[in-house]
Amino acid sequence: MSKERDLLLVAQIGRPHGVKGEVRVKSFTADPLALADYSPLRAEDGRLLEIQALRPDKGDILLARFKGVGERSAAEALNGLALYVPREALPEAGEEEFYHADLIGLEARAPDGEILGRVIAVHDFGAGDVLEVKPPKGATFLLAFTRENVPEVGLAGRYLILDLPDEVEVREEGAASHKEKS
Repeated sequence: MSKERDLLLVAQIGRPHGVKGEVRVKSFTADPLALADYSPLRAEDGRLLEIQALRPDKGDILLARFKGVGERSAAEALNGLALYVPREALPEAGEEEFYHADLIGLEARAPDGEILGRVIAVHDFGAGDVLEVKPPKGATFLLAFTRENVPEVGLAGRYLILDLPDEVEVREEGAASHKEKS
């Protein structure tokens, strides 16, 4: 297993909240408050951050206090840090569930086997997961990660099948475009 697949992103620290060291944290766990179960968290700079207190704010945003961070200036220094946990600390993904880290790097294929590219990122803009696929040539394209668009995920074989909607076509130079509806 590659090093980047040994750690999974579970949260990102945002701006400070108040003057006593609290920070906003966007949780990527199914239950945002479950983030506390994985403390200490490994920051992208290698530090271990131990959660001292955690409470909900709005949606998947939490207010967190980390051990040793007791003032606003120390909280400001954490802004933007990604937080990770070892893969083995997380539960196995359920049926029809996938960790984003497992999807990144998969070869994207058409139903007929044609190689469409490789998944380079998984985004969530608020309406569900979206795959970003880099074709062999040309610009990347985005595709909603739905059962209709992605009827098969073969983690063991490191591929997924994309059934592109009629509105999306991959041009010869590899960039996806949206067809005009008539």
